[in-house]
Amino acid sequence: TVDTAENGKIAVDMVKASEPGYYDAVLMDIQMPVMDGYEATRTIRNLDNKDLAGIPIVAMTANAFREDVEAAKEAGMQGHVAKPVDVGVLMRTLTEVLLDAERKR
Repeated sequence: TVDTAENGKIAVDMVKASEPGYYDAVLMDIQMPVMDGYEATRTIRNLDNKDLAGIPIVAMTANAFREDVEAAKEAGMQGHVAKPVDVGVLMRTLTEVLLDAERKR
């Protein structure tokens, strides 16, 4: 099941209103209106509920330079997938991120 958010603020609100474990991961677009993906990720990482704050987040962006990957990591994202999305890359990235999150629990 996939839920979508029209902008970063809505994405934050959806994560914040959820129960821990409801979402397995967030695919975070970087360029969104109202609140961009970097700010949305930093806001999620600062939630009081540490289970929600620790949700795996993967950047989804057309910006695929090394600096963009680093900016995603600095914002608190665990992965980066460039657009146009290669489904194989997306699945490998999600698998790695989710396995890493499971190991840390």
